[in-house]
Amino acid sequence: MANLSPSCYVSKEPFCSKSLIKPIFESNVKLGGTEHTRLRLCAISNNANLKLKASKEPPGATKELRSDKMENPSVVTKDDGVLFDDMKQHFMNFKKNTYMENLKHFENLSKGQSPKFMVIACADSRVCPSNILGFQPGEAFVVRNVANMVPSYESGPSETNAALEFAVNSLNVENILIIGHSCCGGIRALMSMHDDVETSSFIGSWVSVGMNARLKTKAAATNLSFDRQCRHCEKESVNCSLTNLLTYPWIEEKVRNDELSLHGGYYDFVDCAFEKWTLDYKASNLTGENGKIAVKDRAFWC
Repeated sequence: MANLSPSCYVSKEPFCSKSLIKPIFESNVKLGGTEHTRLRLCAISNNANLKLKASKEPPGATKELRSDKMENPSVVTKDDGVLFDDMKQHFMNFKKNTYMENLKHFENLSKGQSPKFMVIACADSRVCPSNILGFQPGEAFVVRNVANMVPSYESGPSETNAALEFAVNSLNVENILIIGHSCCGGIRALMSMHDDVETSSFIGSWVSVGMNARLKTKAAATNLSFDRQCRHCEKESVNCSLTNLLTYPWIEEKVRNDELSLHGGYYDFVDCAFEKWTLDYKASNLTGENGKIAVKDRAFWC
């Protein structure tokens, strides 16, 4: 999500293009963390000035160039070309070093898939589950949505529960892993909502799926700062989604019969740490409004 807390803003690198900074700082000397951050923030806040310096052209020439680009939108800028050149190179490397070297595997995948995992992760660009956990083609059926949420069975159709139906009933996955993460903009939007206010925005309507997580967080972490409450809710939301999974009759049946396991995960990309846990169905008490899940096999990878 684009809405980040101030404490996490530096962690994201959307506008800090190397092609933007390199012409000015050609030195190979490594920069300290604080100095590097200062340069990145400078690059963001003074974008136009940096482009002007890097071009080594007078202001008039720069203005003329921008005017020409506006009048002729079909012109592909150098940055656009580099962007897709890099993408093409990544694809060609994949084809040569992965696809061709594992041709038999990809031929088998063309006939069907039988992943062991279904992964539900956030759409946030910083938390790609295959990149973080090393899933290879054919190993995980992945769904990504805002704030990695699972609506309850009673909520009606959505892309997420349609994917659940296919993964569980057709692909027969053996594990469902829901991955939350630090600095989640969707969770911040949820925590910024009021309990009794309905929202007409798409984001607000969607993140309200996690309202129970918000209420539990407010009750348990009322004395903490807003940022700390958001972090608490990022994990609480995963557990609420695990509870929502059990509202699907065909999921609950498979879990009860030990044919399907439900797992939670939390990726802290600020410190690069991962927390994993498994829902303990037999020890959980899901009856009543105050139903709670029990977990087992909790592990910390850091």
